[in-house]
Amino acid sequence: MSARVGVITFPGSLDDRDAARAVRLADAEPVSLWHAEGDLLGVDAVILPGGFSYGDYLRAGAIARFAPLMEKLVAAARDGLPVLGICNGFQVLCESHLLPGALTQNVGLHFVCRAQRLRIENTDTAWTTDYEEGQEVVIPVKNMDGCYVADQETIDELESSGRVVARYLDVNPNGSLNDIAGICNEAGNVVGLMPHPEHAVEALTGTSTEGLGFFTSVVKKLIHS
Repeated sequence: MSARVGVITFPGSLDDRDAARAVRLADAEPVSLWHAEGDLLGVDAVILPGGFSYGDYLRAGAIARFAPLMEKLVAAARDGLPVLGICNGFQVLCESHLLPGALTQNVGLHFVCRAQRLRIENTDTAWTTDYEEGQEVVIPVKNMDGCYVADQETIDELESSGRVVARYLDVNPNGSLNDIAGICNEAGNVVGLMPHPEHAVEALTGTSTEGLGFFTSVVKKLIHS
């Protein structure tokens, strides 16, 4: 049996179908999860996709954090369920306190959409084992509230414990502290990533295929665990 990876849809999610396609390309079964339900349907991992949940009213990810399904997800993540939050999903994970810090408005006060070079810093998470440490990849970013911030103690802890998963190269598109593009929790099963790996899984439609490794990594972990 193939691994089953849930993809949550919130009102305003834009990239849930793209995430599901990436899961299929990684030879797993995507399972649609609706934010208002209270059951994770026994999935082996979960993706919170990009978009603008609830129109980013109040604060990006702040309303989605209270969706009924999130209560189940938070508990499951703390028990080890692999979870990937992409862009808006990263914001939701921070609002849910599964990851530290917050995502604020880009320093340039403009929506940013570009092909972005990244360096993979941590290959020990559930979502990055198919990469080499220090590997450079090109993955699109598209965000308005992508500036990662945290207090200095948190930043120091993330850096010293190797919990920075990916870092911007050449250009910091949104002003994130320490060029941080993605982080993980202490256990490495929860990853938040501002760039969109689901848009870099096929040569025909993406800037590269270098985002597919996030999805193949978790599938291999699930198969061999």
